[in-house]
Amino acid sequence: MSTVKLAVIIGSTREGRLADVVANWFLKRAKQNADFEIDVIDLADPLLGERHPKRTTPELARFNERVADADAFVVLTPEYNHGYPASLKFAIDSCYHGWQAKPVGFVSYGGISGGLRAVEQLRQVFAELHAVSVRDTVSFHNVFGAFDGEGEPVRPVEVNAAAKTMLDQIRWWAETLREGKEKRAYTT
Repeated sequence: MSTVKLAVIIGSTREGRLADVVANWFLKRAKQNADFEIDVIDLADPLLGERHPKRTTPELARFNERVADADAFVVLTPEYNHGYPASLKFAIDSCYHGWQAKPVGFVSYGGISGGLRAVEQLRQVFAELHAVSVRDTVSFHNVFGAFDGEGEPVRPVEVNAAAKTMLDQIRWWAETLREGKEKRAYTT
């Protein structure tokens, strides 16, 4: 078993976002697993998204390289008005071939739905890009009360188990798809 290059994409660019708290928690869990080499792509960095409306920038080219280099993805997304952020849509759409035949997992957060409506929309988008979304997700319902003052979940057993399951599925799909692509090129 070889290392899986896992790109964790933080999809919110809002000031005062809770993405940092959720991402810090998730990254602690993911880094405990030696099977993953992690690349954190934060769309709030001056990388792309709403700060770069042009489709051809050096930052956008670098984003595409990082997506192409990854074996798998975890998309961390909030739910805004029953959907996912425009910056995330722009980032996803800026790349096409880099997503193909790779697994995608989701960590979502929001109000009562926990971001699951955003995840369902993202599953459709990634299916169109020939990516494989894993079944299990991690979601934080009513996120404003989901973490304590130290940035730890108030219900750690459930979310830690969900993260482990999702990461196990991502590893399995990444290895299986990598082996398949070594035997035969993926075509669209």
